Amino acid sequence: MGMAKPWIGSMDGMMHRQLQAPACQSHSSSSFLGVSCLLLLFFLAAIYCIVIITTCNNNNNNRLIRQLIRFKGRRRKNDHDRRDYNENNADAPPGRGWWWSVVETLAFVSANSSGRGFYHFVEARHRRYGPPCFRTALFGATHVFVSSPDAARSLLAADHAAGFSKRYVRTVADLLGEHSLLCASHAAHRALRRAVAPLFNAQATASLAANFDALTRRLIKRDWTTTTSTVVVLDAALDITFEAICDMLIGRTTLQSDVKRQLQSDVLAVTRAMLAFPLRLPGTRFHAGLRARKRIMEVLRQEIASRQRRIMDDMEEEEDDDDDHHHHHSKHDNDFLQSLLLLRRRSQQQQLLQLRQQSPSNEDLFLTDDQIVDNILTLIIAGQVTTASAITWMVKYLADNKDFQETLRSVQLELALKHKADGNGDGDADAPLTLQHLNSMELAYMTVKESLRMASIVSWFPRVALEDCQVAGFHINKGWIVNIDARALHYDATLYDNPTMFDPSRFKGEDTYTKRQAPYSFLVFGAGGRTCLGMNLAKIMMLIFLHHLVTNWRWEMADEDPSLEKWAMFPRLKSGCPIHLTPISDQQEAS
Repeated sequence: MGMAKPWIGSMDGMMHRQLQAPACQSHSSSSFLGVSCLLLLFFLAAIYCIVIITTCNNNNNNRLIRQLIRFKGRRRKNDHDRRDYNENNADAPPGRGWWWSVVETLAFVSANSSGRGFYHFVEARHRRYGPPCFRTALFGATHVFVSSPDAARSLLAADHAAGFSKRYVRTVADLLGEHSLLCASHAAHRALRRAVAPLFNAQATASLAANFDALTRRLIKRDWTTTTSTVVVLDAALDITFEAICDMLIGRTTLQSDVKRQLQSDVLAVTRAMLAFPLRLPGTRFHAGLRARKRIMEVLRQEIASRQRRIMDDMEEEEDDDDDHHHHHSKHDNDFLQSLLLLRRRSQQQQLLQLRQQSPSNEDLFLTDDQIVDNILTLIIAGQVTTASAITWMVKYLADNKDFQETLRSVQLELALKHKADGNGDGDADAPLTLQHLNSMELAYMTVKESLRMASIVSWFPRVALEDCQVAGFHINKGWIVNIDARALHYDATLYDNPTMFDPSRFKGEDTYTKRQAPYSFLVFGAGGRTCLGMNLAKIMMLIFLHHLVTNWRWEMADEDPSLEKWAMFPRLKSGCPIHLTPISDQQEAS
């Protein structure tokens, strides 16, 4: 990534130990109430099944009907095959099979719609069945959650070659689009990854760092100084990360402010619908998410059409005046969308030339409109929502650990003053940060890494079995979804000492720690061929935000409520993490 030290290029995903809100106890004095609840449960299950069938498109309907007709025969054949395969092998993981799908799905959705968060569902079954894995059924599919580093290696390292392919729940695929990096097949993913790789090169990374640094300094030094002493961290982090990611993807001046605000609102609506019931009925969360996706697609397609017209006009003028051509493109040359469209136009011209010369063309040279819009939405969510959530948890952990907050502050102030003394600043301890400065922030980086471990923003990584196999000593049937449980690994006491304690010093000495750390025990950004492309950008934004916050303010929590936001795809506090700010005096800064 063009970083001066290796740590900015070697990180994986995120974790937070969810604090459980007290469970509400029902005190029914009548058996009638119990019967009513049971009938309501079956009624909701029936509605769920009926709507799922009737709202699918014709192809899905036909496929479902064919599967139901052939189900009994296929089960008989598969049972025979698996008896042969399983003669000398282990049984299936403990837990509940597909026939529990309605009950387990309702329990999962219930946890996600409460202040405990969806991982409460997983955590409860880990306790019930014990490590290293358990089986359940969600949204009509069998899921296996596994929390073994060895299993994570076998599933993530070789990916498709190991007999597995990435698979998210259907709601995620419907909302992000079939061409999304998160949902693409193995071959399509490789092509998409090559196409978007320039977004994460050294020049783009440095540009994003400079832009995010300016946004953060404006927020923390100007906006927060003129507001009340209490701010909501999540709201602020969502705003500046969205601004930075949109500037990088579609340009700083491309969209009107009201369009950009609606786009940000629609992106949040999409994320809130990702784990909702897939009911395409007006008034449901999933339907609202689909409508938000449609609005996002319309905005992006209009922008693509507008830019394509300008590109065509400029290419016609290029023959007469090259300088005028460059002038027309100066507005968008640095954003990702423009680079994709220009690359596509050049590739199409190259393919025409190859066709005339009767030489083979490479269809992977450019992306279609569908691929572009799906992946811009994916990159906004991956870059904005996850990073803002991680920043929020980091601020909370430091508010809960004031002694370490003071230690970190003294170190960062010393680095800022050194920056000033070296002549790299403008006389201001909050002078713009560069990648070189970020690489010198060892303690801050340890803080970021520990915050990511505890927050585990991406709780697990799903893979679908392409054939019958074994994982962690248990038999896995073809078609089962195996989820590598990163959150469980990050809180495994056999892998981390006192895993529930916020202790950045556990990552002291990156090289030494990496050598003694069990492989595939730190999965913040995944691993293997599908490791998150934007992991460096996320770490950079967290470091920049942390440095400017800790060198300008002291803070403490204004709301200690541990409840999580309902329906959030990525765990975050319902309160948004409000904090009381106290400015640091000049005397304290000088010390």
